[in-house]
Amino acid sequence: MQKAIGRQKGLSAEKLWKVFGAVLFGYLFLGFMVIPCFNTLISVFSVKDASGKTDPFAVIRFFFSGTMPSFVWNSVKLALCLIVTVNVVGISIVLLTEYFDIKGAKILRLGYMTTLIYSGVALVTGYQFLYDNDGILTSWLAQTFPGMNRQWFSGFYAVLFTMTFACTSNHALFLRNAIRGIDYNTVEAARNLGARPFKVLFKVVMPTLLPTLFSLTVMTFITGLCAMSAPTLLGYDSINPEIVRLAGSSAADESFPQARAALLSVILAMFTIILLTTLNHYERKGHYLSVSKTKQKLQKQKIDNPVYNVLAHIYAYVLFIIYMTPVVMIVVFSFQNWQAIQSKTLSGFTFINYFGTEDYTYTRSNGKQKVVADAISGLFANNKTVGGIRLSFIMSAIAAALTCVIVVLVVNYIFKNKHSKKSRVAEACLLFPWLLPTILICYSYRIYFNDNIWYVFSKNLYYRENVQILIIIAYTVVKLPFALRMIKAAFYAIDDELEDAARNLGASSLVTFLRVKLPIVLPSVLAVFALNFNALFTEYDMGATFQSSHGTTYAMVIQSMTDEEGRNGFNRNATGRRCASTVFIMIVSGIILYLVYGVGARDLAERLALKEKRGRIIARLTGRKPKEEKAA
Repeated sequence: MQKAIGRQKGLSAEKLWKVFGAVLFGYLFLGFMVIPCFNTLISVFSVKDASGKTDPFAVIRFFFSGTMPSFVWNSVKLALCLIVTVNVVGISIVLLTEYFDIKGAKILRLGYMTTLIYSGVALVTGYQFLYDNDGILTSWLAQTFPGMNRQWFSGFYAVLFTMTFACTSNHALFLRNAIRGIDYNTVEAARNLGARPFKVLFKVVMPTLLPTLFSLTVMTFITGLCAMSAPTLLGYDSINPEIVRLAGSSAADESFPQARAALLSVILAMFTIILLTTLNHYERKGHYLSVSKTKQKLQKQKIDNPVYNVLAHIYAYVLFIIYMTPVVMIVVFSFQNWQAIQSKTLSGFTFINYFGTEDYTYTRSNGKQKVVADAISGLFANNKTVGGIRLSFIMSAIAAALTCVIVVLVVNYIFKNKHSKKSRVAEACLLFPWLLPTILICYSYRIYFNDNIWYVFSKNLYYRENVQILIIIAYTVVKLPFALRMIKAAFYAIDDELEDAARNLGASSLVTFLRVKLPIVLPSVLAVFALNFNALFTEYDMGATFQSSHGTTYAMVIQSMTDEEGRNGFNRNATGRRCASTVFIMIVSGIILYLVYGVGARDLAERLALKEKRGRIIARLTGRKPKEEKAA
C-alpha cells in the first residue's frame, strides 16, 4: 500500500515537472520568438499619417515610390551571382584536392580551408588590408601604375570577390565529405568501358553530388541575401546594412524609418521561408544511389592530357595564392610597427601590436613637441579591444552553453515521445528561427524590448547593461536550429536497449539520462558548443544591430579600429592592432576546430595508438622502457 502511494506521489511529481517544463518552454517560445517578430510585422501596417490616422499601406506605397526596391534588388543580384561564383570555386577546390591527382594537394587543402579559421568581419578586414585604397597590393600597384584608381576595391565587385572565397568553407566541409563517400567501383567501371576522366566526372561523379550541391546552393543564396559585414565595410547598398541604418534613425531624420526597416526584414523572411521550404521538400523526397556491395575508397584520378594537367596545376595554385595572401600579409604585418604599416613596407620585428604600450611624440605647427602617452597600444593592452574580447567571450560562452542545454533536454524529450504530436511541436519550435533571417530576429528584439515590457517583468532589455542579456538571448535563439540538427543526429546513436536495461535495474529517468544517454552524446554536444562559440565570438550581424556603449562586441571593436586611427594623436597603430586581432581570432578558431575535427573526431583505437606512440617517444627521450615492454 505504501509503495503504491509512493508511486502515485512520484508520478504526480513527474507530471508537475512536465507541466512546469511545458509552461516554461511555451513562455520562452512565445516571448522570444513569436511575439517580437509578430510585433515587427504589425508595425509595418500601423504607421500614422500627418493627421494622426493609421495608414496601413503607407510603407508599401513608400516602398514602390522610393529607393527601397534597389536594396532588395542589390541583395538578390549579389545572391544570384554568388550561386555561380561560389559553386565554381567551391567545386574546384574540392575536386583539385580530393578527386584529381594534383601535386601538393595537402598544402593546397590547408590554404583553401583558411576561411574556416577566420570569417565575417575578420576576413573582410583581411581583404581590405590587402586591396583597399591604401592596402598593400593597391599601394604596390599604384607605384607601378601611378594613374590607377585606388578606390577600385569597393562596391558590388569587391563584395562579390570577397564573399566568393569566404563562402566556400561549406564546400570544403560538406562537399568534401560527399565526394569522399563516392564508391570508386562505379568510377572504375566507367573507365573500363572507355570513358575519359572528364566524362566520368560529369556523367558519374557529379550526379551523385547533386543533393549536396543543391543544399549548398540554397544556403549560398540565403547567405548572399542576408550579407552584412562585407556590404557594410566595402560600401554596397544591400538589405541588412540598410535595416541597421534605419533602426538607428528617427522620424525627425526621415519618413517612418522603423516601419521601413520592419518591411525590409519581412521581405528577407519571405525569401528565407520560401527557400528553406523548397530545400526541406527536396530533402524529404530522398535520394538513393546504386553502389556495389563492397564499397571501395575513391582513388585520385590522374589527368592524362599534359596541357590540361598543367592548366589544372596553375589554376590550383592561383586559387591557393588568392586564399593565402591575405592570411600571410596579416600575420607578417601584425609584427610591424605603425610606420611600416602606413608605408606598406617591412622593417623590424615587434610585438607592440600584441602587448605593451608606447608613447607617441610629434612636432606641432609652432615647433614644440607633444607627447601623447600610450598612443601606441597592443591588442592585450588596449582597453577597447580587451573589453570587446572579454564581453564577446563571456556572452558567446554563455549562449553556446545555453543552446546545448536547451537542445539536449528537448531532444531527450523528443526521443522519449517519438510518436507524440507534442514532440513534433517541440522540434518545430526549435527550428522556427531557421525560417527567419538573423537581422529580423535581432531587429525585432531591439524594437520590442526597448521598453518596459510586461513579458520580461517590466524591464527594458535594451537599456544600458541589459542589452548584454538581450544579445545572449539572440545568440541562443539563432543557434538553436543548428544545434538541434547536430545533437539530434547524435541521439540516434543511442541503443534503446541501454535505456531499457537501466530501467530494469531500477534507474529513474533522470539517472538514466545523466549516466547512460549524456555520456554517449557528450562528444557531439561539446563539438556543437565549440562550433557555436567559434561562430558567435566574432559575430558581426547581431553585434551591429545591438551596438551600444554597453554592448560593443569584439567584431564591432575590430570594425571601428581603423576609423579612429591617429585621431588627436591617439591609436597610431590601430591598423596593426586590427591585424593582431585577426591573428588572435585565427588562433582561437584553429584551436577549436582542431579539438572538434582533430582530437574529437578520433575513435578509441586511434586515441590508444597515439597514446602508445607518445609513450614510445617519451621513453626514447628519457631512456626508459615503454610500459608494454615492462608488462611483458
